[in-house]
Amino acid sequence: MMSRLVIVGAGGHARVLAEIVSLSGKYRLVGFTDLEANTNRNQLLDLPVLGSDEVLPELLAQGIENAIIGVGSVGDNEVRRNLFEEIVRIGFHPAVLVHPKAVISPTARLGRGIAVMASAIINANARLGDNVIVNSGAVVEHDCLLGDHVHVTSGVRLASGVHLGQESHIGLGASVIQGISIGRGCLIGAGAVVIRDIPDHVVAFGVPARIMRKCKE
Repeated sequence: MMSRLVIVGAGGHARVLAEIVSLSGKYRLVGFTDLEANTNRNQLLDLPVLGSDEVLPELLAQGIENAIIGVGSVGDNEVRRNLFEEIVRIGFHPAVLVHPKAVISPTARLGRGIAVMASAIINANARLGDNVIVNSGAVVEHDCLLGDHVHVTSGVRLASGVHLGQESHIGLGASVIQGISIGRGCLIGAGAVVIRDIPDHVVAFGVPARIMRKCKE
């Protein structure tokens, strides 16, 4: 029997994860939880919205042991971090979902609760922390290090040896040259080209990327 899985969240990112579950055949998806479960929406992709996040302990008690965060992020990964910490506190096993058309080096190491989308590439000796998203068509080159709760969005290119601090968000189609370090809680804008190290908790964008302002810590 396949292990049962619940997705925490019921929006667009959750739909993508649900399709990966179906394609990979590793888990049996039982449904979703949603903060807005008291609205008229009670299904997503023909699967039930089981209730608000408050039902998660009950689902665990029913033997549904696996969960993954189905909430994406647009520049702020705090919500994803909080939800991940909550499912771990409750006692769920954070699932790892990898699209069958992603390419993962056998020497790469993936943390808990990872989502890797279609056509993404994670190369040799890359290290990904917990609750990381590597979105469609993104490239994480060899020896990169991604901290917990990072979101590498669609089409991003991380050259070899890039380090991304926890909770940083790399915007659509951005590129980071080899050996660069980007700090914790950063937002790198869409299409940026990062050629210098970026400190913690800043917003940077442009070609080449420049620091524009601080963001919340």
